[in-house]
Amino acid sequence: MENKGSQYRKIIHIDMDAFFTSIEQRDNPHLRHRPVAVGGAGPRGVVAAASYEARKFGVYSAMASRIAKHKCPQLIFVKPRFDVYKAVSSEIMTIFRDYTDLVEPLSLDEAYLDVTENKKGMRLATIIAREIKTSIKENTRLTASAGISINKFLAKVASGMNKPDGLTVITPGEVHEFIKTLPIEKFFGIGKVTAAKMKVLGIYNGSDLLNFDQLELIRHFGKMGNYFYKVVRGEDDREVKPERIRKSLGAECTFDIDIVSIETLHEKLKSICEELGRRLAKSNVSGKTVTLKIKYFDFDLKTRSISLNKFQSNAEEIFEIAKKLLHSDDLPRKAIRLLGISLSNLNNGSEKGISNQLTIDF
Repeated sequence: MENKGSQYRKIIHIDMDAFFTSIEQRDNPHLRHRPVAVGGAGPRGVVAAASYEARKFGVYSAMASRIAKHKCPQLIFVKPRFDVYKAVSSEIMTIFRDYTDLVEPLSLDEAYLDVTENKKGMRLATIIAREIKTSIKENTRLTASAGISINKFLAKVASGMNKPDGLTVITPGEVHEFIKTLPIEKFFGIGKVTAAKMKVLGIYNGSDLLNFDQLELIRHFGKMGNYFYKVVRGEDDREVKPERIRKSLGAECTFDIDIVSIETLHEKLKSICEELGRRLAKSNVSGKTVTLKIKYFDFDLKTRSISLNKFQSNAEEIFEIAKKLLHSDDLPRKAIRLLGISLSNLNNGSEKGISNQLTIDF
């Protein structure tokens, strides 16, 4: 349990609802209440974001556009307007900082807030979250979902419980019972592959996970086992860091079949660079060092990097650089099972230390 004596932090996680597509629907009345995807509609296009109307048909971000169109023939594709998304995000972050300087943005559309002590002297985090949601709606005509609890893990899980336009509170006294009944897929940090592995072990919810001791979890899941052991007990001591620094940002793909064809490798590499471009835009960062990661059919792993004289975030230019790295003379010519591209030396500031005073009121 996250406490010192009988005291708890008050953490809010705010997550905008279908942020990119909601902005497009707000700005274009023709798109309202219709299935919309932000992204490219071409044969090699990818969905960057999907409206709730599109999600009902099984359309989600990172899905190939041709698959999305097959699932939802009436899907409307809209080109992304990242300058608009960034401007709206800045407006929302300003609202957060009216209440606290301890704001840790995770991307353009979500952030953690520590309101244990806040600028308005408000006692209840729940009231703060309601006010923030109202202010966002009044100023941007968009909805947000909020999760409130004693640490980051629980606040993040809570914000996704009642989307869209939700507000979920997990009070200190509710933490253990909430986690016991939480399906394993709902645990932040547990993806499809890990969830499937857990189910093989008979772990379907928090109560099942509690039956495993720390060493067993580490044996099955490596260093993540320690994380699972703590969060299922309500423990997460990570602070909200207002200038949370990201050292690198990347994207990669493991292929179903090992690839030899240069043409096919170029196609895959371009798709990976496009995904990296979307992530860079969403996080509003660029970088100076491009790194190519290659894993061959025999699991031989190679990386090649190049540092640029200016910050870069354009997917097409990153692709051209990545191609040159792929054709480095000293790399072996054999079948490839994974390609990845990352950007480091990012232009995202420096990290500062944070301290929090704890209290119990929620």
